Amino acid sequence: MGSTVEQNVIGTVPLFDALDEQGQAELRSLMSETTLRRGETLFNEGDPGDRLYILLDGKVKLGHTASDGRENLLAVLGPGELLGELTLFDPGPRSTTATAVAGTRMLQLEHGALMTFLESRPELAKHMLKALAQRLRRTNESLADLVFSDVPGRVAKALLDLADRFGQTTDEGVHVPHDLTQEELAQLVGASRETVNKSLAEFVSRGWIRLEGRAVLLLDVDRLRRRAR
Repeated sequence: MGSTVEQNVIGTVPLFDALDEQGQAELRSLMSETTLRRGETLFNEGDPGDRLYILLDGKVKLGHTASDGRENLLAVLGPGELLGELTLFDPGPRSTTATAVAGTRMLQLEHGALMTFLESRPELAKHMLKALAQRLRRTNESLADLVFSDVPGRVAKALLDLADRFGQTTDEGVHVPHDLTQEELAQLVGASRETVNKSLAEFVSRGWIRLEGRAVLLLDVDRLRRRAR
């Protein structure tokens, strides 16, 4: 994959999509590439953070360990998505642990390099604030879902969200290679593995989905959407 393709990826990231081609090329020149194997950790919760990453390909899960030791999976990110962007504006300890759930390639950008880049582009800083506010709004919506939705509703929503990121339309339905274990899927939904498996089994029996190892085939997206509301 050449640097032009990588520039295009930079242009699709909401944080940087206001940049013209020259700006994208300049930003790309400030970045270096890093790769992770499945199961490899990019950073741990509490580590000092001073850079952001843009995923080129692969998948990364963001997890958080509660004080009682329970693990929560906050998000699974894919190509064109960002992680670690908050530490760009406020370098400090990482609030999550980032682990590759598939072979992953990404670009990294250090705090100092971005600050220098922004000094000559104040309009980009405004645009980035807007993108961060939208991300915060989505986080608030996810928290509301955890409080107000039942588990099957959250499972349906999680499957649709994974389909948005990783789904491929086939003759049968939407194939979603999510690469998550049953335990990770349960952590993403914020419920026990048993309850999540019960919901999945119910969706299978209704003919809405088919389970295929670390992938799922969505057979009836409309029904899932209605169930996710």
